Amino acid sequence: MEERDDYKFLKLRDAVTCLNQKVNLIGVVIEFGFPKTTKGTDYFCSVRLIDESYSEEGIPVNFFAENVEKLPFIASPGDIVQLSRVVIKTHDGEVYALFNKKFSSFALYEGVDGKDFVPYQVSARFSSRELDKKFIGDLRKWFINFQDNLDPNDFQLISEMKEGQRHNLVGKILHISKVVNNNCIIFLWDGTDAPKNNIQTKLIDEMNTPLPLQLEPNPLPRDVLCTFPPVGTVLRVFLDEGNRNLSPSFLRIGQWINFVNIVCEVHAGLWRGILMSFTKFRCIANNSRYALTCLSSYEERVSSNFGRTPTSCESPSTVTEVDHAFVPFASLMDVITYAEVTAKFKCIVRVVAVLPFQVEDFVSPLGIYRVRLTLEDPTARIFAFLYNEDAV
Repeated sequence: MEERDDYKFLKLRDAVTCLNQKVNLIGVVIEFGFPKTTKGTDYFCSVRLIDESYSEEGIPVNFFAENVEKLPFIASPGDIVQLSRVVIKTHDGEVYALFNKKFSSFALYEGVDGKDFVPYQVSARFSSRELDKKFIGDLRKWFINFQDNLDPNDFQLISEMKEGQRHNLVGKILHISKVVNNNCIIFLWDGTDAPKNNIQTKLIDEMNTPLPLQLEPNPLPRDVLCTFPPVGTVLRVFLDEGNRNLSPSFLRIGQWINFVNIVCEVHAGLWRGILMSFTKFRCIANNSRYALTCLSSYEERVSSNFGRTPTSCESPSTVTEVDHAFVPFASLMDVITYAEVTAKFKCIVRVVAVLPFQVEDFVSPLGIYRVRLTLEDPTARIFAFLYNEDAV
């Protein structure tokens, strides 16, 4: 317990023993979720705090307010929250802190990247004190080292996704795209290839309902695609319909993030992630051991002769012979971001659709071949046109 001018901060380790008592706390936000409406008229959100005394599980803090604007809006996982007069409670064997809108108060501060001690959000009854700066500074220093101790076994890779299941995915945000109806698409990457999946369509459907080339409504601009790595699946992550008015504005391009309980599913043969109302967000430092391991594996992969081939392909096929056998393999991301208009590539891809679908229709009434193939690998899906003498 730390003495203050006229009140005390409890270490979280000590606070969990103070059931039904009002306490003052300060800690790092390690996890938080979307705001929700209660069964009554209030709004609710929950954050999980840790400090150096209680960093394994942390302690949840449940906030209630008469409108969503009065709830804490965490700018980034890893930020610091200061709480006054919260009540320690227990439910189903888990201890938590209850923020009472009638007498509790809070303040939010930037985390390890913070340069000052000015809160970026405070509640109505909050009053700052000069000695707060010491506790905030100490937490920032401690959390820098704490992030290096995260257990990689707690996370799943994009390559480990299973349809319809909840996952604990960690990845780097490559891009965030705003789309209609207050929705956004988050482009997440960790350097691994998404699992192969079955495409539940019929070849005859390609004429009227062709397989989409991407899940976003419109193709991304080429200058954005050029920032994507040449290997590894870029997972499109969407907000569930119930969360579309609560866009996670704290997410940043280039940031590593942990989505806890994200649902993974397949749509039109393409993987996507869905942020549900129960999805939580956790902080992963860009220089954490986990992030650096992913980047190291990626660098090793792109520097090898077969690094751009799908990891599901154990070795290049010997069924078909091609010219330039010693030319390095390329990914479809290499193809669509190549600087020259005309170029030749050697790729290992999967044909997922063909138009027309019957072989006898490959040649037009004029005797000209015209066939459209839909090709994909873990990085992209494209059309390939076989025309005239090039198709023979």
